[in-house]
Amino acid sequence: MADSGFFASLPRRQTQQSIVNIRNIELLNNPAKFDDAYNFRIKFEAIAPLAEDLEWRLIYVGSAKSEEYDQELDSCMVGPIPAGINAFDFQAPAPAHHLLPSIEPDEILGVTVIIITASYRDKEFVRVGYYVNTYYEEEEYKENPPPTVDWEKLHRNVLIEKPKVTRFQNPWDSATQASPFDAPNGPSAPYGSGSGSAPLGSAEMIYNAPLPPPVQKAAPGPGQDAGSIENGHGGMEVDVA
Repeated sequence: MADSGFFASLPRRQTQQSIVNIRNIELLNNPAKFDDAYNFRIKFEAIAPLAEDLEWRLIYVGSAKSEEYDQELDSCMVGPIPAGINAFDFQAPAPAHHLLPSIEPDEILGVTVIIITASYRDKEFVRVGYYVNTYYEEEEYKENPPPTVDWEKLHRNVLIEKPKVTRFQNPWDSATQASPFDAPNGPSAPYGSGSGSAPLGSAEMIYNAPLPPPVQKAAPGPGQDAGSIENGHGGMEVDVA
C-alpha cells in the first residue's frame, strides 16, 4: 500500500489539466445473478470538446496473482464529446466461466474486483475499481456449498459505493493550464456518488496500476456476519501502490 506521507513529500510539478472528469457511476442492476450482464450508467464532464472519441472498458479480475486471467468483458467508443455534462449507458456481459483460473467453489466464492477504464487516443486517463462479492443466497448453500458451482444460484454484489479512482496524465488535444488537482504521483481518492468530481491524484504510468490485493474467500472475519459483505457494507477499498 502506498505511503501517503511519502507522496506528500514529493515536489509538485506542473501537469496538464484533465479535460474529462467522471461525475458519477451507477450500476443499475445490483445485486444481480453472477451471469447477468453489468448495466452501468456513467456521467462525466468535459471542460472542452474532444476531437476524437473516448474508449471505455470493463475488466473482470479473475486472479490478483496474474493478469493472464483478466477478462475484458466489453468496450465501447463514446463520441463526439461536446463540452459539458455527458452520460451514457454501458452494458457488458458477465465473465466467461471457461476463462476463469478455476471453477472450484473455493475459488469462485468470495471477493474479486472489476475495473472500469477510460482512454483517449489509446492512452488510459482514469480507472475506477470496485470489489465484487460472489455468493449464494440460499442458507443451505451458504453453510454447505455444493462441490460443483451452481451457476444458476450464484449471485454477485458490487460495492458500488466504495470506488477507488486513479487518474493518469494524458496530453489530450492541446496544452492546457496546470491544475492544482493534477499532482504527479499523488494518492488516489474516492469520489462521492452524485457529489461531482473530487480532487484526484494522477500518476506517471499508463496501463501499469497494480492489481488489488489477492482474491479473498467469502468466510466472514471475527465479529463480522456474512451479510455485511453481501449488502455492500464491507468498507473495502482497492489499494494503489
